Amino acid sequence: MSASRSSQCRPAATVAAKVTLRAPLLALCLAAGPALAAPPDGYALVWSDEFTADGLPDPTKWTYDTEANATGWYNNEQQYYAVANPANSVQSDGMLHITARHERLSDAPDHGGQDYSSARLITKGLATWTYGYVEARARLPCGQGTWPAIWMLGASGDPWPLGGEIDIMEHINSDQAVHGTLHSQATKGTSGNGGRMPVQDPCGTFHLYQMLWTPDRITISVDDMPYVRFRNPDTGREAWPYDQPFYLLVNLAIGGTWPGAVDDTVLPATFTLDYIRIYQK
Repeated sequence: MSASRSSQCRPAATVAAKVTLRAPLLALCLAAGPALAAPPDGYALVWSDEFTADGLPDPTKWTYDTEANATGWYNNEQQYYAVANPANSVQSDGMLHITARHERLSDAPDHGGQDYSSARLITKGLATWTYGYVEARARLPCGQGTWPAIWMLGASGDPWPLGGEIDIMEHINSDQAVHGTLHSQATKGTSGNGGRMPVQDPCGTFHLYQMLWTPDRITISVDDMPYVRFRNPDTGREAWPYDQPFYLLVNLAIGGTWPGAVDDTVLPATFTLDYIRIYQK
């Protein structure tokens, strides 16, 4: 994949205006992490959010996932996901900021007793994709109990994990590495098919989190460096549910089975996304 990608620090024409508005491109390249990349050869942009307008996230692209607020979130997570609350999800300076806070939003009608607030944005009901190339440029929060993620779920409505899950990026605590994982019915009861990739200063520097998805395989990368490669085994839907529409999710969870106990002193903690772009052939 890296052989077909640009090593120049220059934006695609579709996003040139964003770079011009925010800062000189040279300063952006030197100070904020890896170069802006081009998609793989033959792929064209079909959806993106550059987060250029200040205010709440674009309602034509995102909705808020509150499904388990009242009952408590999966994996023993401890956050309440707020709707249209700029304290938890807001666009400014050309970026999306998802912030987790140590607070009880007990006035919310679906509050489930959580001591933490955050946001979980999804494209469900607004946009789905089957195959393509996904790239997000992001800076992660660090601190015990933080769990940011960029991921996709099958839109079929089937119970998890039959519908499939693609974790493009997950990070926990202050780990200097990220994880990419695929979940399916065939991996139920396991940690899935995936891998761990060391990342230099993921919480102080922006990095590119990428996924190339074709009928034959899924490849997950960081900064153009693949570390998860999963080939379609051609054994049916239980092992390969990735031939149907999926929607996109970005969220910052707090606590849970994987990151463990929360250190309240690290909050508020912010997950910052510069852009998310999806390309298809």
